[in-house]
Amino acid sequence: MLSRTTLIASTFSLYFPHKPIRRSFPLAAPTLRRLLSLPSLKLLPRFSTLSPLCSTSAAATTIEPCYLSCSLPEKKPLKVAVLLSGGVDSSVALRLLHAAGHSCTAFYLKIWFQEDFENFWSECPWEEDLRYAKAVCDQVDVPLEVVHLTDEYWNNVVSYIIDEYRYGRTPNPDVLCNTRIKFGAFVDAISGMAFDYIASGHYAMVVHPNSDNKDEPSALRLSKDMVKDQTYFLSHLSQSQLKGLIFPLGCIEKEEVRQLAKIFGLPNRDRKDSQGICFLGKIKFSEFVARHIGEEEGLILEAETGDFLGNHRGFWFYTIGQRQGLRLPGGPWYVVEKDVENNVVFVSRNYFSVDKRRRQFRVGSLRFFSGSPPRITQLQCKVFTYVEIPSHRNSRSIDEDDDHEIGVVKLYEDDQGLAAGQFAAFYQESSCIGSGVILESWDDQGFPVCGKALEIAKMKDKSKLGKPVKIKVVEQSKQEEEAILHQ
Repeated sequence: MLSRTTLIASTFSLYFPHKPIRRSFPLAAPTLRRLLSLPSLKLLPRFSTLSPLCSTSAAATTIEPCYLSCSLPEKKPLKVAVLLSGGVDSSVALRLLHAAGHSCTAFYLKIWFQEDFENFWSECPWEEDLRYAKAVCDQVDVPLEVVHLTDEYWNNVVSYIIDEYRYGRTPNPDVLCNTRIKFGAFVDAISGMAFDYIASGHYAMVVHPNSDNKDEPSALRLSKDMVKDQTYFLSHLSQSQLKGLIFPLGCIEKEEVRQLAKIFGLPNRDRKDSQGICFLGKIKFSEFVARHIGEEEGLILEAETGDFLGNHRGFWFYTIGQRQGLRLPGGPWYVVEKDVENNVVFVSRNYFSVDKRRRQFRVGSLRFFSGSPPRITQLQCKVFTYVEIPSHRNSRSIDEDDDHEIGVVKLYEDDQGLAAGQFAAFYQESSCIGSGVILESWDDQGFPVCGKALEIAKMKDKSKLGKPVKIKVVEQSKQEEEAILHQ
């Protein structure tokens, strides 16, 4: 049994501002300050050890050395803690580490918490995952332990997500889960077990300094499989977290991982990859938000004219750039701005017009793996997609009157998919060097909502608007429609 421990992590940020934070509502800045300032976690992890059922000949499987290059075969034998989800990726990662000669212990993190949704399932949603994880471990006599981090996950990820949506922002659960749980609370929970490294099935590469330069920082590099690359979701880890990680799949493409699963004879080799947010399972995100935040009817207004187009269930169900779920005729329509105070969603059919594209945004809570920002001025920026957008930052300066450090990002190309609360990860060639969180728009940087629309949004008695206007269908050529759909 592990002793009671406390998890403490710090954040590093940098400031190169034009303007201080402008809060559109009183609680915005305090919430941002909590972004990655982890509170002390008093952990009492409840471990359940699952002993292997049997040993098979699978342990004798021979693997080509090229597949082991990200498993540190030259440093064997290492003592490695492997995060095992029951899926194919983490299972192949375990087997590669085992084939590299390391001593492995597998850990399954139990973070399911939503007892309120128990009627959605005929059985516990994590039991099937755990059965697969145990079967994989049984093949090579690797011990499997279950770590219960339900409370930690709720307090440090889920509750934060709920708060952010209440305030109109769009957080990324996967970034927070990696930073606060998988390589945060879990690391603290096993701190007394003296593992050399922690491994997972992420598609990314970690390059550690050699033994002669141990004080040099470790680097996070792009995966060989650029489509599956997950460096974005790991971009806000600290250097101390990165130094303790191995990602065996960073040197392998997804197709090869599936082939290795068959070679290893894994019981989950044909299992589909999981999709969506890890803690939701079969629950739709809109149902989760409705349960924890509720619903409140508000207006949908056209940003350019102020026309009343319809009603929505609450601004927190929408994010900037969203196209699906608006249910307005004559589209495509896009969410372009939100009035959080008055519960109004502004939409437009001109989201991709040249005069409305954004090239500049601000980021806060910046963290760089090297401990300081790079000296170069041209980087690449990734914002919640697999498409990298060339970008550069302007000159840096310090505002001594503000305790937040803020960066300004200028894009070479136009982009509208920038929602407050999302992470922006920065790259220098094949290396991810860090990330920050996108802040609310400046007054002159958001989508240009007309004065009439802003006045209507502030109306106290919105019943005076009457019925929604009849939307005129905009005639578009087939080429124009295809261009919009491929933006």
